[in-house]
Amino acid sequence: MPDFSEEGLDHYLLNQVDLRHRTVGRRVEEVLTVLRELTTEVSKKDGRFQSIAHAGVNNESIKDQPAMVSKWAALLRGRCSFNPAIQVRPTVLVLVSVPVRGLIGYHEHVARQWRYYSLTGSILPTPVREPEKLHQWLELESFTSPTQDWQDAKVCVEGDIVPAKVVSLFREQLETAILTCSKVSILESVGSVVRVAIETAEGVMEAELVPTVELINYWPKKARWPRLLQRWPTTERARCIKSFGFNLMATSNYHWLLSFSRAEQALLVAVDEDGGCRRKCYRVVRQLKEDAWCPGTKPVITAFHLQTLLFWCCEKFPCGRDWRCIKECVLRVARKLLKCVSQRYLRHYFVRSYNLLKYSNTTELDHTAQKINDFIANPSLYVH
Repeated sequence: MPDFSEEGLDHYLLNQVDLRHRTVGRRVEEVLTVLRELTTEVSKKDGRFQSIAHAGVNNESIKDQPAMVSKWAALLRGRCSFNPAIQVRPTVLVLVSVPVRGLIGYHEHVARQWRYYSLTGSILPTPVREPEKLHQWLELESFTSPTQDWQDAKVCVEGDIVPAKVVSLFREQLETAILTCSKVSILESVGSVVRVAIETAEGVMEAELVPTVELINYWPKKARWPRLLQRWPTTERARCIKSFGFNLMATSNYHWLLSFSRAEQALLVAVDEDGGCRRKCYRVVRQLKEDAWCPGTKPVITAFHLQTLLFWCCEKFPCGRDWRCIKECVLRVARKLLKCVSQRYLRHYFVRSYNLLKYSNTTELDHTAQKINDFIANPSLYVH
């Protein structure tokens, strides 16, 4: 039986992790090419939606902020390529943020508590459910200069920009654009997203397209970060990361989901500046999740969960010397994951009061916990 060693981990990285990474990378590039063309066509028809080529700091709304663009470019210089519009979930599914245009000058204010309207605008006898900790309402009054298009009843009810209505409008425009693209087909979607299938040279990939309000150079009050006496990342790095802001994604009917994809990527690309092996560790654990712990297209534990777990581990072990031995680090992260899965509790990294496993299937979590425990008991059976 092979030993669980650093040499075995290096072999695993080279022959399995890197191979999957390259395969997924090729697929994602094909998907991006197709979706850039489609979202460009949508933008020509309805200027409220931008091409995904303008996501993140390439957003047209911050063209007058060259310092921000320069800061982001400097952070990513020499790092792996990254498109802020796309997040790879399972190997065959990507989440794509479609940036919107025309909502300028965001500020948080005390919003009214209750809403008594349906998605069609009709009056309800009881209020719509309040948003949870990782969600919020979005009112036109939150912006100093919203364009006239956003006051249209197609996307707005009683002063609220309603995500389900925004998604419905986007879907209409996308369906028209797809008529000219034989590689893409609309799939039946659950919830307030647009799901499509895209043919690539290495198989079909699915993408969930979500209209997204990108709020750069603004940090939400719900995200009380960094925490007092926090040693990772450095104060300077945390200040830089917060300047990249956050997103509001149209993933439910009434409420917008807070997303911190730019901040998370900024943390991830610089995670080993002190020479540690954190990123290698993350890639090994992610491969184990894909192969052994919870494979499939709808896993109970996703790459986002693992990334969040890595950030918490970096806070608990902030020094580079704690991340020298990849064998010990992989086992450390696996034990931490086992604890979170067993307790069914994983805090969101920025909005720490929110449990990312709150609505996860408990039976699937229990099965995953058993598989992680089997790995910890005998890791050489999985990595060699």
